[in-house]
Amino acid sequence: MTTTAGADAGTAAVYPRYLACLDEADEYAAIEVARGLLTRGVSAERVLLDLVAPAQAEVGERWARNEWSVAQEHAATHISERVVAAVAAHAVPRPSRGRVVVACMDGEWHALPPRLVAEVLRLRGWQVTFLGASVPAAHLVSYLHRHDADAVALACALPMRLPHAHRMIEVCRRSEVPVVVGGRGFGGDGRWARRLGVAWVPDAPSAADLIADERALRRVPAADLSHLADDEYAGLVTRRAELIDGALADLRERVPATRSYTSAQLDSTVSDLGHLVDFLAAALYVDDGSLFTEFVEWLVTILTSRGVPPAALGLSLAYYGRVLRDFPRAARYLDRGRCLLGRPGAA
Repeated sequence: MTTTAGADAGTAAVYPRYLACLDEADEYAAIEVARGLLTRGVSAERVLLDLVAPAQAEVGERWARNEWSVAQEHAATHISERVVAAVAAHAVPRPSRGRVVVACMDGEWHALPPRLVAEVLRLRGWQVTFLGASVPAAHLVSYLHRHDADAVALACALPMRLPHAHRMIEVCRRSEVPVVVGGRGFGGDGRWARRLGVAWVPDAPSAADLIADERALRRVPAADLSHLADDEYAGLVTRRAELIDGALADLRERVPATRSYTSAQLDSTVSDLGHLVDFLAAALYVDDGSLFTEFVEWLVTILTSRGVPPAALGLSLAYYGRVLRDFPRAARYLDRGRCLLGRPGAA
């Protein structure tokens, strides 16, 4: 049998070849790489976690660096999903534990990471129902009422979805089903999960370990959302469309070049303006300005990699700051975002 060290060496040795398969959109070759590892005795769990997972993270990084187009990223993700299916077909353990439901939060379309969690749970003996991307809360609750579950595992990749995530977590709890969450949307250390009062895990093995410990799964801190009494979050959400329209009009007035934008450029600009509002709203919801400033830093990186001067971002932050001057917490977060643009390399 292959040792752990040998398995690690096996996945490391073929990793560059697997990435090349994704780069060339060669589905069959990618599946053969994975099958070759399985044939040599590398466990299905290690193939998923040491080959597919890091390769998918690299796919995202290449898109962020503007090395790959959206089409290339989608093609690579599709291939990774096919590889996961092939690995799952190779390993068919008999369920020996209860049922776990795995799903993405409503509005979340990054389905591969939770799919990996689902497969690791299945490999460890759980009967797993994977509901996929963007599951509406009402549909999830309806499913839980019809099918008994020992736990629900929910994924959130984008912090701007945290308010929706919290509502989904609460409806699961009202169904008396323990909830565990994961994904970058809860912060790299799970700090926003703690604010929402829900158990968080950093990876698939940790999810499997926690779900197996029923007492730990149900031992979660209370949510800490007393700050929502100031109504800043609710007020910002109510004004979302007005804020985006106003910011776009302000840009057209201050940056004449934006008036001749193509439809694609205009759509991208409106999307960025909307994301600024949504991330600001999420930061207000969890009362943590770092959620917003981390997004601003990321957006600056994305704009720079695409040859777009981030100066217009500063104008939009300033506009939002002016019209939200009666929102003290939002105004502070916006000021911090503008300060980031003054750092070397940010403009």
